[in-house]
Amino acid sequence: MTRPRVSAVMLAYGPEPYLADAARAVLASSDVDVELIVVDNGCTGDGIDVVKGFPGVRVVRPEENTGYAGGCRVGAAEATGDWLVFVNSDAEVAPDALAKITAVAAEPGVGAAMASIRLADDPDLMNTAGNPLHYTGLSWAGGNGEPASAHATRQVVPTLSGCCFVISQRLWRELDGFAAEYFAYHEDTELSLRLWQRGLRLEYVPDAVVRHHYEFSRNTLKLYLVERNRLVTLLTTYEARSLALLAPALLLTEVSMFTAAVLGGWSRQKVQGWQWLWRNRAWLRARRRQLQTERSVPDGVIADLMTGRVTPSGVPTAPGLGAFNVVAGGYWALTRPLLRRR
Repeated sequence: MTRPRVSAVMLAYGPEPYLADAARAVLASSDVDVELIVVDNGCTGDGIDVVKGFPGVRVVRPEENTGYAGGCRVGAAEATGDWLVFVNSDAEVAPDALAKITAVAAEPGVGAAMASIRLADDPDLMNTAGNPLHYTGLSWAGGNGEPASAHATRQVVPTLSGCCFVISQRLWRELDGFAAEYFAYHEDTELSLRLWQRGLRLEYVPDAVVRHHYEFSRNTLKLYLVERNRLVTLLTTYEARSLALLAPALLLTEVSMFTAAVLGGWSRQKVQGWQWLWRNRAWLRARRRQLQTERSVPDGVIADLMTGRVTPSGVPTAPGLGAFNVVAGGYWALTRPLLRRR
């Protein structure tokens, strides 16, 4: 049998202490023909100089830092394989991981498949087995810190983790990949929703193991991008009827997030996110028209994948989360049946 032709895309920014090890792991993949495209988004360590000497590696240097979303677009444009695998530069894939997720992604009805992302310091613990999706657009690493044995079954997941997933080159081109405007964060959530809206499912593959040197961080730039892009995803991927039904809960979420921003010292960044949305309203309208035109599955079907409770594990949570879950969860119980009706 012909081995799958896989193009792996990896981004490099900042010191990148694990880049060389991550690249070696990809190149050592079994049962696939693999090329590795490394996008130098501003690597300040010696990792780029090391990996550019590896056989099977091509280094691409954009004129500026394009972020995760833009960098993936740059790398994918250089790919020659039938399959695109996106791998974080601090993640080490097991030799058989790429072959296993590619085999699942090739099954009928599957839009993309992700690996079992483990904590590098203790691979018996999960980093994520697929990201839950709250109906207000909030998302987090599912199963973080939990035993891998509790996530040993293949399953359908609401959203992919951008740490390591595979999609066909053909489908990526049809979707035009990530929107560069996201820069970083939530682009994997948007892509996941767009795949579901085409009637394609997303699969978690438990025996495709990836060790991730995961560090939880919460800085003002990240908070700005996460919140801004959450709203971009809601405003462009949800049907108008869904936005109308969920409007009270979405407003509650904005009030809650702004309160958290004030208490956390990043209220200026939260306001800047709203300002970006206003300045780019023409792009948002055009993006919304595009995504609503290309979809074939209504939100009511996808609603069954979502949750009404925010339940991150292994990371600090904002004050008042319990009260938010009571109100938001109750509203979801009332509105989800309405979303299912057409």
